[in-house]
Amino acid sequence: MHVFGQDGVTLLATLGRMPSPDGSVRSLVEAALADTDPDGPVRWHVISVLRERADLESFIEARRLCAAEGVEERLLGVDIMGMLGPFVDRTLPVLRFMAASEGDAMVLYSVLIAFGHLGDPRSLPSVIALAAHEDSRVRYGAAYALQHVLGDPPDRAGLEALRTLAADSDSDVADWASLGVALTTGRPV
Repeated sequence: MHVFGQDGVTLLATLGRMPSPDGSVRSLVEAALADTDPDGPVRWHVISVLRERADLESFIEARRLCAAEGVEERLLGVDIMGMLGPFVDRTLPVLRFMAASEGDAMVLYSVLIAFGHLGDPRSLPSVIALAAHEDSRVRYGAAYALQHVLGDPPDRAGLEALRTLAADSDSDVADWASLGVALTTGRPV
């Protein structure tokens, strides 16, 4: 069966391991945590299922994960929260706290991506604060988030942070921020 290319066997095996959307939130989270790849298909299948559920139980479990000691749990919690738009008023305080207190760069990156997904201008101060972070992964997350949380009309301080990132020494950060400036202002950097 060459329809799936060389990785067809792997893909079919992965699809066979996908947890049922009808499972409990806790069992879904356990399945996601068993997928050790942060971009893994089982992990993101679970996040998608929880996004579709968009229920209080999913939010509570995500909040619990955000307070865990392990980085993997915190990453999963943040990624789930970033997809729970109906709970944005409850999610933003958790994510803003994490933005101010988290020490792991990948968790901070995920917090910023979550801010971008939620698109709420109330997260702008947290995003601006992280735009100058020493780790380029965090700055990349800020470049992504800024264009989504600037508000309308765009906040001046946020737009200036985006322009600063457009001149970043990391080309990925600079490219993403340049795109954000162009999309926000209608003019290239």
